Amino acid sequence: MILVEAAVESLQSALAAESAGADRIELCVNLDEGGTTPSAQLIAAVVRQARLPVFVLIRPRAGDFVYSDVELDAMSREIELAGSMGVAGIVTGALNPDRSVDVEHTRILIKAAAGLPVTFHRAFDSTIEPSDALEQVIDAGASRVLTSGGAATALQGADAIATLVDQAGERLSIVAGGSIREQMYAMSSNARELVKSTHDWSTRHECGILSLS
Repeated sequence: MILVEAAVESLQSALAAESAGADRIELCVNLDEGGTTPSAQLIAAVVRQARLPVFVLIRPRAGDFVYSDVELDAMSREIELAGSMGVAGIVTGALNPDRSVDVEHTRILIKAAAGLPVTFHRAFDSTIEPSDALEQVIDAGASRVLTSGGAATALQGADAIATLVDQAGERLSIVAGGSIREQMYAMSSNARELVKSTHDWSTRHECGILSLS
């Protein structure tokens, strides 16, 4: 069974993804910059009107993933607010200046999620050594890692993703993401090829704004 997660940045896109057969929504804004935190108003509208589980991206700005104490405090409060609004999970993460996983602050962000599953986002693909980074993410307590295997697309990084899947075992789920496309009701060839080559548990469908006619 393949889990399709649609990255969307509007209520209309969330409802369209639901109609198209997505299994879960990742809600964010500014997808063209890798995604940032959506407004409380947008979170409330999507949670209220969509029937799918909604995971919310908590990322205060575009650019790197090294955050100041002020930014991290704001991220924790945004996670708590999103949790109080009924989201099903959080997507977030932080790195150190040396591009290792900031385990200490990622733990704080995960604690703010108060038991909601947390996906460590594609900051993972900015780390130097993916094998070490995976162990750091597991140590921090995340439930999932979103990755393209360090490549431009998940299909190009399929071998690296497969290695991460094997390393993680049952400790954490690897979610493949990066230029994966799906037709309205059936997986396209590159998604099928990725699943076959990685033996993955879940495939993230990055649809941006999905328009149904």
